[in-house]
Amino acid sequence: MSAVLEADRLYRFFHAGDDETLALQGVSLSVAAGELVAVSGPSGSGKSTLLSCLAGLDEPDGGTVRIGGERLSRRPEEERTRVRARAIGVLYQQVNLVGHLTVDQNLAVAQRLGEGAARAGHRAEVLERSGIALRAHARPSQLSGGELARAGLAVALANDPAVILADEPTGELDALTGGRILDLLRARAEAGAAVLVVSHDPDVAVAADREIRLRDGKLAT
Repeated sequence: MSAVLEADRLYRFFHAGDDETLALQGVSLSVAAGELVAVSGPSGSGKSTLLSCLAGLDEPDGGTVRIGGERLSRRPEEERTRVRARAIGVLYQQVNLVGHLTVDQNLAVAQRLGEGAARAGHRAEVLERSGIALRAHARPSQLSGGELARAGLAVALANDPAVILADEPTGELDALTGGRILDLLRARAEAGAAVLVVSHDPDVAVAADREIRLRDGKLAT
């Protein structure tokens, strides 16, 4: 299988006064089409920093991220935003929904950012696939925790991205709802996406094709 998501020797440093935190220290990884990979590690190991760099939301201080062979890092923010909108779906622990818009309207915004046009027929398909079609016209404040998670996933899938990055997608959910979210992510991998999930949840590691462990900003061996 060919790698869709590639990270080569990522470094990320943070400074606070005279102190320097080495959040990532030469992390390399790849995720192929059709693969679900879990990234685990204790708090402070660099998981969230890694995800931000892979999504192009943060720039590494060293190293390169590529999506489908296209370089994402070391590019202007506007260009990274275009690549992210078109090719990457990001599911945040804090749900990626605009509060005053309905679920369907949130998907339409994501489509316009990624494709330049909103497609109602495709939105209906994504909503159905994500198990949230019956709540398409509800606003986030009207949704339960499980519904919010499915709606957030639908937004991440709005443009059928080649790469899906999920940050603790089951962290605030009961076991049954978390299992359903994992099933949906697995289904997207089986449909050809490269899926990477950052999580403390051992069920995520069990569901994944393989697990990558981080410790102190490095790959644990």
